[in-house]
Amino acid sequence: MMAMENKTADATLESLHRIFTVPEAPDSTLSMIEQEISQNLNQFLNTHIASREKALADIEQDFCSAEIPEHPTFVSDHTQFLLNKLVAQSVHTSAPSFIGHMTSALPYFLMPLSKIMIGLNQNLVKIETSKAFTPLERQVLGMMHNLIYNEKNGFYQQWMHSADHSLGAFCSGGTIANITALWVARNNVLKAEGDFKGIAQEGLFRAMKHYGYDDLAIFVSERGHYSLKKAADVLGIGRENLIAISTDENNRISLPALNDAILKAKANNIQPLAIIGVAGTTETGNIDPLDELATIAEQHGCHFHVDAAWGGATLMSNRYRHLLSGIERADSVTIDAHKQLYIPMGAGMVLFKNPALMSAVEHHAEYILRKGAKDLGSHTLEGSRSGMSMLLFSALNIISRPGYELLINNSIHNAEYFANLIQDSPDFELVSAPELCLLTYRYVPQRTQAALALANDEQKAQLLDVLDKLTISIQKHQRESGRSFVSRTRIHSVQWQRENITVFRVVLANPLTTSDILKNVLMEQQELARQSRHLPLILSLTEQILD
Repeated sequence: MMAMENKTADATLESLHRIFTVPEAPDSTLSMIEQEISQNLNQFLNTHIASREKALADIEQDFCSAEIPEHPTFVSDHTQFLLNKLVAQSVHTSAPSFIGHMTSALPYFLMPLSKIMIGLNQNLVKIETSKAFTPLERQVLGMMHNLIYNEKNGFYQQWMHSADHSLGAFCSGGTIANITALWVARNNVLKAEGDFKGIAQEGLFRAMKHYGYDDLAIFVSERGHYSLKKAADVLGIGRENLIAISTDENNRISLPALNDAILKAKANNIQPLAIIGVAGTTETGNIDPLDELATIAEQHGCHFHVDAAWGGATLMSNRYRHLLSGIERADSVTIDAHKQLYIPMGAGMVLFKNPALMSAVEHHAEYILRKGAKDLGSHTLEGSRSGMSMLLFSALNIISRPGYELLINNSIHNAEYFANLIQDSPDFELVSAPELCLLTYRYVPQRTQAALALANDEQKAQLLDVLDKLTISIQKHQRESGRSFVSRTRIHSVQWQRENITVFRVVLANPLTTSDILKNVLMEQQELARQSRHLPLILSLTEQILD
């Protein structure tokens, strides 16, 4: 029975793979671009472009004129220019060997659907310019809200299309989503009271004076996304008041350190504005203990936000959604559809547990956002927006939750496979094991690993410095070769007790990435290591320590 279930799952996954490979298109320059841009461009480009690899400075020369053309160009000529100058030198994010960032192949059906979206040119700020798109977007927000909170007793029938409420906001990405969540939190903490009209009317200075706070503070792990610093800046809270909390050996926020930081802030008359849990850190893909963070937020009476821009899609998987246990207790949640929901850039969302929360940022204008109307723009930071929600609506219907579950499960399986591959390779070191489908590792010769274990502090520091240079060298040369791509970052090393080491970072969300591709990535890195000028010094230092 199990074998039959696995066979059925494999067959279904294979059918899902096909939606990431666009069908044959008519023979024209424009249709060729449209077809090939949805899959691996390498073969197409090698066939059609004489010289694909150019330095950025050379590419800039193709786009260096500041003059607006005085004469029109034929569409066919302009398309040929785009093919040769733009498409040829674009990053091939859909390639199954492009495993360095949170971008992936897209389902082919999004290409024709995008034409519909662009052709209709709806503006989601106002129902007068998006008559059908407004209820569609409200439904999409309801579907994602239900995925997180799973409210009962007619909740969605009551609130989804309420003119005076919003379950969340569609936006251009996680940055705007996080800013919106903290904007709502700030306005609710500094809300109207007595003669005070609230921060939205009177400003931050008067609000702080009215409530008698010396400052506000936001608490997040040191692995928090950089967009949170932008939020603290934009909202007038200040980057210094975004308190970075240390993490444990699994890159999760330290709860004792968080409690200490909150108590210290309160002792200094600093009001905790929000605690942020990260569900899928950008660098390592780990998930904070969300349930415990929710309890701490309740104890201190502050807003609990979960940045699940990357990991939120894991809720689609019945097998792995338990990893995000506690997210249903969050006051707000960020999810990016252009990550593991396989929607084009940029499509983010912020969802609020309480439909009334967003009233804290409600705004109106007589000519466009009249009070009592169902305009989505009355609760969004952004004004004019395209109908990107249509693409997510379509994907949710065409792929369905079980389809997304297969994609999520496959990604995590690939990450576990790659982690095992690294651990079985004597000259590689797994730095952070995958919790979702993201992991970090580096090339360290087997004897060098033994030497590091025996080295004194000075020897260890010297070796780790050269290993950092080797990692950077391998990553740069691998990127330049164009056969595969991994990214790199710097993270704390528990094993070697060093604040930061340079590591390879891979994200295995592309359903077209195969085990053979992953094997080839390691083989290529091993070969590049052998060619590096840094390796002889590493081996020499290794032998000095071991002798």
